[in-house]
Amino acid sequence: MFKYKCLNPIAKVGLDLFSDEYERVEEFAEADAVLVRSASVHDLELPDTLEAIARAGAGVNNIPLDKCAEKGIVVFNTPGANANGVKELVIAGMLLAARDVIGGINWVQKERENPDIAKATEKAKKAFAGNEIEGKTLGIIGLGAIGVKVANAATHLGMNVLGYDPYISVDAAWNLSRSIKHIKKVEDIYSECDYITIHVPLTDGTRQMINQDAIEMMKDDVVVLNFSRDTLVDEDAMLSALENGKIKRYVTDFPNPKVANAKGVLVIPHLGASTEESEDNCAVMAVKELVDYMENGNVNNSVNYPSCNMGVCNSVSRVAINHRNVKNMLGQFTNMLAEADVNITNMVNKSKGDYAYTLLDLETAVNKEVIEKLRAVDGVLKVRVIKK
Repeated sequence: MFKYKCLNPIAKVGLDLFSDEYERVEEFAEADAVLVRSASVHDLELPDTLEAIARAGAGVNNIPLDKCAEKGIVVFNTPGANANGVKELVIAGMLLAARDVIGGINWVQKERENPDIAKATEKAKKAFAGNEIEGKTLGIIGLGAIGVKVANAATHLGMNVLGYDPYISVDAAWNLSRSIKHIKKVEDIYSECDYITIHVPLTDGTRQMINQDAIEMMKDDVVVLNFSRDTLVDEDAMLSALENGKIKRYVTDFPNPKVANAKGVLVIPHLGASTEESEDNCAVMAVKELVDYMENGNVNNSVNYPSCNMGVCNSVSRVAINHRNVKNMLGQFTNMLAEADVNITNMVNKSKGDYAYTLLDLETAVNKEVIEKLRAVDGVLKVRVIKK
């Protein structure tokens, strides 16, 4: 019996995928697996029994990745599950920035008691007219699941699309429309585009990448959209550029007192991935990742451990070992099993940075003594018997 804990409400369509072998618990300390959306895990004491955390979403800033890795806890996310919801809001953000629809609606509300509102509209509407986005150039920084969808949708709206991503995956490249121009220098995005949208994870290298220097390279009256992370943008530099007219609009999905009170900023209340469909997709994907890990030891879409998949466990026994990525680990594992007269029928070892993960299919069952010897190896963080 596996025990799981939900730190946030998780869509029922996902939780329904758990079989009778899974029990939902209220105490974090009792959980083998955890599902989370926005709740912070940083201040929680990670129990030794905890095997995995699945984030029903893409961002994992609310989870202590290194701390989890050091305890052998695999952290999953759900890349692409909410991509369509974010894509649609980005397109909406561009349209709202191009034409002052919000200002126009607000004007109508103020004039709603005016019996001559129809006549007044003809005089007032010029202030809200705006521009069309067809024929304009959109620059996309980051061609992951969301960036690719935004790029493809924008081409269908008649925009010229430039994409920048030095680390674009093979899958993303295959899904990208051939009409999108792949840019090798982000500076070209800044200098050539009428609209710029950013879709990269928050790292030390991307923090405040939209700063004063980047803004100075941009065209006048550019529109900048941020539906990824608030701290990707230097907000002081952004507000200064809005004030002096360099930037026409800043559209952000991250409210705070600074931007909420600023002229020229369209602030959306973090709705990017908040559609019913996105929440369902994220829940389903997160639960499937946990189930595959708990029952088969497979690692898919982990952010702190390498991907590793040996399919459904049909062997007599399967053992999973989370360990540091150092020399001679495999030699020690295989020697111990050989000394115990246990034959390995299949083995996969993968590494990611400082950590590695090994799956072993065995011809015979392993006893507690062998498992304890494996756990005692210097650098081993967790040993789990998937199937005895």
